[in-house]
Amino acid sequence: MPTQRSYGAFVQRHTRLQPVPGLGRLRLHLADDVLALWRATQLALDDAEAPLPYWAFAWGGGLAIASYLREHPEVVAGRRVVDVASGSGLCAIVAMRAGAAAATAIDIDPFAVAAIELNADVAGVRIGAVRHDVLDDLEPPAADVILAGDCWYEAGFAARVTPWLRRASDRGIDVLIGDPGRRYLPTSELTKLASYDVRTTTELEDLDLKRGTVYRLAPTDPGRGGGDPR
Repeated sequence: MPTQRSYGAFVQRHTRLQPVPGLGRLRLHLADDVLALWRATQLALDDAEAPLPYWAFAWGGGLAIASYLREHPEVVAGRRVVDVASGSGLCAIVAMRAGAAAATAIDIDPFAVAAIELNADVAGVRIGAVRHDVLDDLEPPAADVILAGDCWYEAGFAARVTPWLRRASDRGIDVLIGDPGRRYLPTSELTKLASYDVRTTTELEDLDLKRGTVYRLAPTDPGRGGGDPR
């Protein structure tokens, strides 16, 4: 099994620093060919069932969240932020650049954790990178804001992440969701905040240029307020 250092070396070997479309000078370690990287991941782990390398691309929902935070830094300024299913760490990095008091990027993929650490270093921000399946936790994290981008691409994951985020919202945490309109997104439960034309960096999306939307997940009991809306 690779060590954390070797995960980082793998990320550096199989990606290159590239500008993120629409986000100024921000650069991330991104890949050019998802299938080639996926095969390299399978070989590195000796596991034909290794997950797709979601961490190596900028996805539509995360790009929408990043654009929204750049336009509305007051949403995260001075607040504790958790970026769930973080992938590359994009949303957490932009949150820190927008003035967040602290940001934690959480993912279950060890390659993602390594990529988050490398990307945060390039961006010049300090982020906590945690490998943990937070959706198994009964209690929400110690956060003021949770960012969730691109979590509704698959039915099983959507069935776990939606109720977990709902519990967090009911505890007073501000939950912001970014998504380009995937089929499992519970749009009836969401309040639309903004939409952006975003250019993804992976051929796994059906269109290169997509419309990414940012939503707020309202608490089940409106009287709870859903955190500080700013």
